[in-house]
Order: sequence, then C-alpha cells, then structure tokens
Amino acid sequence: MTLPRQRVTLITLGVADLDRAQAFYAAWGWKPHGKPPPGVAFYQMDGAVLALFGLKDLAEDQCRPAAELGTGAMTLAQNCADDAETDAVFNAALAAGATLLKNPVKVFWGGYSGYFADPDGHVWEIATNPFWPLSEDGRLTLPDMQD
Repeated sequence: MTLPRQRVTLITLGVADLDRAQAFYAAWGWKPHGKPPPGVAFYQMDGAVLALFGLKDLAEDQCRPAAELGTGAMTLAQNCADDAETDAVFNAALAAGATLLKNPVKVFWGGYSGYFADPDGHVWEIATNPFWPLSEDGRLTLPDMQD
C-alpha cells in the first residue's frame, strides 16, 4: 500500500512543564487520550494526534540534547464555521490561560482571525475563512482555486 505523502499524522509540541501544559489544554476543553507513558500526553484529533513532550526529552529524542528548542516560528490553526464560533474557541483559550497576541478581527483577506500563545509560546490562530467552508463534521478541504 502506498500512503499519500501530503499528510501530517502527529504534531509534537515541546513544553517546559508537562503538567502546566496539560492543565492548559484541559481547561481549553481538550481531552487526553488514554494513559500514555510518563513524560508525554496525547490528544486524538480528526485524523491526527497532538502530543505534548518535555523540551529536554524532545531534544534528547532528536539526538540534540544541547539544543535550545524554540517556539513561535510556526502557527497551529483551527478554522471555525463562523465568527461566533471563532470568538467562543478563542475566548475559551484565553480563559484557560493563553496569552493574547491579537484579538479576532476582520482581516485583509476577507476572513476573521485572532492569535494567542499557549503557556509554552506555541502560537495558535483561530479563524473563520469564508472561502474555505467546513464540512458538517468540521473538516477542512481546500476548494478548487482556479486563476
């Protein structure tokens, strides 16, 4: 069987304090999956998994034990069905302890978008994109984009 190459099945976030990170994601409404081995937490997403892993352990696992692993150079994003849902998801993250970077506002490309950082500085965008409608089950499939 040949698997498609354009996919991500696991996103691992390095965290300074696993207990603090788990508390944030729980307060935001994320549910951990099962009882993982010590030092890691897993969250089942739609077709992929989010993992939280201690920064020191992650660097060692990558064979870079002396590396200073950073955050913020990428954005995790969650698209919502409408602006009200975007506000609700965004405000739940702030209530859970996220750091406000930019409140959701109408943006130049025609959508509605805001940014926050989790307790380890991982940046999340919560957005409504009227050009990328979600399916009934919340899945995002890019529409045809012709010239």
